[in-house]
Amino acid sequence: MAELQEVQITEEKPLLPGQTPEVAKTHSVETPYGSVTFTVYGTPKPKRPAILTYHDVGLNYKSCFQPLFQFGDMQEIIQNFVRVHVDAPGMEEGAPVFPLGYQYPSLDQLADMIPCILQYLNFSTIIGVGVGAGAYVLSRYALTHPDTVEGLVLINIDPNAKGWMDWAAHKLTGLTSSISEMILGHLFSQEELSGNSELIQKYRNIIAHAPNLDNIELYWNSYNNRRDLNFERGGDITLKCPVMLVVGDQAPHEDAVVECNSKLDPTQTSFLKPGKLTEAFKYFLQGMGYMASSCMTRLSRSRTASLTSAASVDGNRSRSRTLSQSSESGTLPSGPPGHTMEVSC
Repeated sequence: MAELQEVQITEEKPLLPGQTPEVAKTHSVETPYGSVTFTVYGTPKPKRPAILTYHDVGLNYKSCFQPLFQFGDMQEIIQNFVRVHVDAPGMEEGAPVFPLGYQYPSLDQLADMIPCILQYLNFSTIIGVGVGAGAYVLSRYALTHPDTVEGLVLINIDPNAKGWMDWAAHKLTGLTSSISEMILGHLFSQEELSGNSELIQKYRNIIAHAPNLDNIELYWNSYNNRRDLNFERGGDITLKCPVMLVVGDQAPHEDAVVECNSKLDPTQTSFLKPGKLTEAFKYFLQGMGYMASSCMTRLSRSRTASLTSAASVDGNRSRSRTLSQSSESGTLPSGPPGHTMEVSC
């Protein structure tokens, strides 16, 4: 195990009054499946879990999570929790391209790397925040290490293995589309891709010209070879911690997230299409017994509590609106960007 570097990172957005730049410590540890890099912000708080994030395919922790955690409304959260941002192997900035023939870890093996991270940091429990492939990785980890996971926020999760029809469609698409275009189809809806907005152009350029594109393809292949998580409501295979499922209307994985919700314990699971992810996250933490004095400015308890049933999802579609990508949205710039989400306020 070796610490790589300690750097001062200044936030890209203007700091709020009284706010100071955070020091980020980047580490790398060896695991049974290779080296993994992660970046720690903040200092551990007594009797509080760490927030551990895991990003989606085509992204790294910075492009997936930095805008969210730099958003003004998140400051109350980051003052109360240490954050550990994990980069999947080969996805960290400046990562060398893996040699030809390198066997990239499966998503199950990526999950099995997490205990090495927690042992290195001497952290006993986490609240996981994952997007897409990262949501799958954290779910797999929670199934095998339930005592170390206090809660999960899963954005655009698809817990199902690819079926034969999915494989056929994937192979056909691969004959006519580049890796970067296939990944964009995973991150954004076809409607968004057809609109070719500035945001789409930005991510298309980032992925297509990524110096580690070969590494990204390996992560992409592992995602497409994932096993079924086999969630079963009332069965032995289920997430035993509080879970917040998040997805946007018409998002590529909307049906998968709805199905996932139907298989989890309804008393432990909230299914949300929030217009303001930061406030939903605050309420989620508050429901776990943390941040009891947090000010919920737009998500009232009565409205949010009703979202624990799947019925509230379909019954409120008429109130949906499309989120902008301005800082006022407080949304993630990966899977959820631009997707239509419901506002419960």
